[in-house]
Amino acid sequence: MLVRWNALDARGRAFAIVGLVVVMALVAFGGIAQRDTRVALFATPLRSEQVGEVVERLAEWNAPFVAGTDNVRVDAARRNDLLMRLSLAGIPHVHLASSAEALAKAGPLTPQSVLEAQERDGLAGDVAAGLRDIADIADARVIIAPAREGAFADEARHEATASVRLSLKPGAAPSRETIEGVRAYVAAAVPGLDAKRVAILDDRGLALGDDVRSPVGEAHVLEGSLQSALDLALGAGATVVRVRVDYDPRARAFHDVVRKPIGSRAIGTTTVDEHYKSASKQYAKSNSSLDRGSEVHDETVETPAGRLERISVAIAVDQSRHLDLAKIRSLAGGTLGLVSSRGDSLSVEEIAFARAPLAATHVPFAPMLGLVAAIAPMLVLAIVAIVCVLIGAAPVARICESFAERAALGRAREAVTSFAPSHVRGALRNEPPHTAAAIISALPAATATAVLDMYPPDERAAIVRRMSRASAPVVPDYESVLRRG
Repeated sequence: MLVRWNALDARGRAFAIVGLVVVMALVAFGGIAQRDTRVALFATPLRSEQVGEVVERLAEWNAPFVAGTDNVRVDAARRNDLLMRLSLAGIPHVHLASSAEALAKAGPLTPQSVLEAQERDGLAGDVAAGLRDIADIADARVIIAPAREGAFADEARHEATASVRLSLKPGAAPSRETIEGVRAYVAAAVPGLDAKRVAILDDRGLALGDDVRSPVGEAHVLEGSLQSALDLALGAGATVVRVRVDYDPRARAFHDVVRKPIGSRAIGTTTVDEHYKSASKQYAKSNSSLDRGSEVHDETVETPAGRLERISVAIAVDQSRHLDLAKIRSLAGGTLGLVSSRGDSLSVEEIAFARAPLAATHVPFAPMLGLVAAIAPMLVLAIVAIVCVLIGAAPVARICESFAERAALGRAREAVTSFAPSHVRGALRNEPPHTAAAIISALPAATATAVLDMYPPDERAAIVRRMSRASAPVVPDYESVLRRG
């Protein structure tokens, strides 16, 4: 390569340097385009289950990312937006130590009290992690107080208890059955724990699942049932349903005793005997009662607090659709089981709905655009490389051709150096003057003179004229190259 470089003239070296610079620029551009500019989404490392939650939510949002073992890398321009959205969604959850993690550091010399505390904390973490998978629950925290025997003879035994704090999803209102299921789940996970000793609170500090039924939860269930029925029948957005449920918070008791006679005779009779003797002026009165026995029915009815008292329903119908209000009223009454004698009310009115601005149009080819954006740097690099090849193909081809001719001339020189002048003249019989000049100039002086004497005067003059130049015109000058292009 060094010999070939030294053999090039100024124009050939300029072309080679330009080609080398273009190649280096293309390589640098490709490296910059392929460089990973993503940044870590979180400032601190995450646990494996936290990474899984973040990856699942980013995939749901169709946000590009690269998942790692302890973090997720995203585009730097979208980092703050994704962090805010994840924070509003409560992702990722706080890591709760499981039983395996809590007991991992326990050793043979660990006190029993410490082991029990670690086991209790690990069990609470396992229960809370299980509650997070329930539909209406966003997060959960569990505190377990184990059973404790009395230290003294006059001290009573304390039963095991548990406290559960639930963070509900926006708009969620778990039903009474869901709360009872949570209570049973916690009680079954803790040995010796009775379901009645599990207290459940929400983020507002309100108790869930008490004896008094939750009007909000029941109303939410009825409202969703009616709204889904109307949406299927009339189309989404045609109606707006609101349901209010009222319960009687008072506990009632009714005691009734009924006695029925045995047979056809009365249960009992009462006889009064009264008479007066005028002679002796004596007055006598006697009473007698007879009870023949009876069947006694003693009935006590206790109505706990939370008795359904009234259901109020309001339905707003889109005025622009001109729907049949009578049919909607009949459908609502049958779906909710409204009872007029109980005081249930139903209001159906046509209202002009306020039209919200149109949402952003969904791009049908969003995945394809994302693929194009991912491979765009490589496409640009390929286009630049093709353009450079098209522009510099002809000069590079001529340079390669000149290298080939120089190599052929070198081989010819080596072959004819030891030949006789007559043999050299015969080998150069059909060669052009510049080729003959290049070969003859490499011969010894005596051999070159003898070969030149064998040429006719005109051909000899053309060869000598080319031998007198600094270099044979094997590589065309730039004017020739531009003229050919």
